[in-house]
Amino acid sequence: MSDAASAYHWERSFRLWDTYFALIWVATVAYVLATEQPGWPLRAVAAALLVPLVPLYVVAGRRLIRGDPPDQRQAIGYLAAALALFLPSAVLAGETRVLTFALIPQCFMTLRMRSALVAVAVMNLVPVAGWALLWWPGAREVAFDVLFSVVTLVFSVAVGSWVIRIIEQSRERAELIAELDASRHEVGRLSEAHGALAERERLAREIHDTLAQGFTSVVMLIQAVEAELDHDLPGARRHLRLMDETARQNLAEARALVAGGTPADLDGASLPDALGRLAARHDAALEVTGPVRTLPAGPEVVALRSCQEALANARKHAGSSATVGVSLAYADDSLTVSVRDDGRGFDPFAACGGYGLAGLRARAAEVGGTTEVRSAPGNGTVVTVRLPVLWRRTS
Repeated sequence: MSDAASAYHWERSFRLWDTYFALIWVATVAYVLATEQPGWPLRAVAAALLVPLVPLYVVAGRRLIRGDPPDQRQAIGYLAAALALFLPSAVLAGETRVLTFALIPQCFMTLRMRSALVAVAVMNLVPVAGWALLWWPGAREVAFDVLFSVVTLVFSVAVGSWVIRIIEQSRERAELIAELDASRHEVGRLSEAHGALAERERLAREIHDTLAQGFTSVVMLIQAVEAELDHDLPGARRHLRLMDETARQNLAEARALVAGGTPADLDGASLPDALGRLAARHDAALEVTGPVRTLPAGPEVVALRSCQEALANARKHAGSSATVGVSLAYADDSLTVSVRDDGRGFDPFAACGGYGLAGLRARAAEVGGTTEVRSAPGNGTVVTVRLPVLWRRTS
C-alpha cells in the first residue's frame, strides 16, 4: 500500500474515533441531565465539568493519539487533566461513568502498559468510592456499583492489553516494512551496480577480443610492410591487403558492438566459415571434425571470441615463424575449439598481468565451459576451450 493510501485510511479511521468520542460524550451529558438524582444544581455542575473535556480532547488528546509513539509526559498531563474533570463529575452523578467508554481506550492508546493500568483502575474505582462516601446509598446499590466497576475494570484491562499488543505489533510491522523497503532499495541499487559492472566487463572483453586485437594485427602488418618495401614488393602488397581486410573487419566489429548484434564474422555465416576466415587472416590452418550443425548463439560467440584471443596471442608471443593451427570439434553434448602453435611457449603457472587468458576463462565460464592452457618454454602452446551445448536430434 502506498504512503498516500495509508495516510487516507488512517485519517478515515481517526475520524471514526472522533465520532465515537463525540457520541459517548453527548450520551453521557444527556444521561446526567436526564436522571432524577441528585438534584438539578448538582447535575448541572456534573455536566458543566464535562464540557472542558471537548476542547481538551481536540487540542491535546487527538495530537497525542496520533503520535507514534505518544510523548509520555504530555500523555500523563493530558489524562491527569481529564481525570480532574471526570472524577468530580462521576462522584456527583454516577451516570457520568458512561464516559469511561471513551476515556479508557485513550489510556491504552497514549500510555505505557503499567501507567495505563493505574489510570484505568483510578477511573473505575475512585468514582464508586467517592459516590458511596458522598451519598451513603444502600448496601445493595453499593454492591451493584462495586461489582459493575470491577467487571468494567477487568474488561478494560483485557481489552486494553489486547489493544496495546495490536499497537505494538503494528509498530513492529511498520518497522519491518520500513526495513524491507530499505533492503529492497539497497538490493535494487546493488543489482544495478552489479549489472553496470557486468556490462563494463562484457564490453571490456568484446573490445579486447575484437578492436584491440585488430589494431594489434594492423600494427604488426605495418611493421611487416616496412620490412618488405625495399626487397619484397609482392609480400608487402599481400600484407597491405591483409591490413585493408583487418581494418574493414575491425570497422564491422565496432558497428556490431555498438548495435549490440552478433559478431561481424558470424553475421549470416556458420561457425566453421567464421573460424576459417579468422584463421586465414592469421595464416593458420583450420580443421573441423564431427557433424557440423547450428548451435545456440552463446556457445558460437564464445568459441569465436576464444579463437580470436588465442590466435592473437599466438602471433604476438609465439614468433612470426611459428606454425599455427585451429581445430573445431563437434560432439554430441559439447563444442571444442583448440589453437596450437609450435612457438616459444611459456610457463602457464607463472604470474601473468595480461587480460587475455583471464578474460578467455571468464567468457567460457559464463556458459558453463572450461579453458585449458598447455605450454612449456620452447615446446609451443595449446589453448583448448570446451563448451557444453544442447541440441535436438532430427529424425
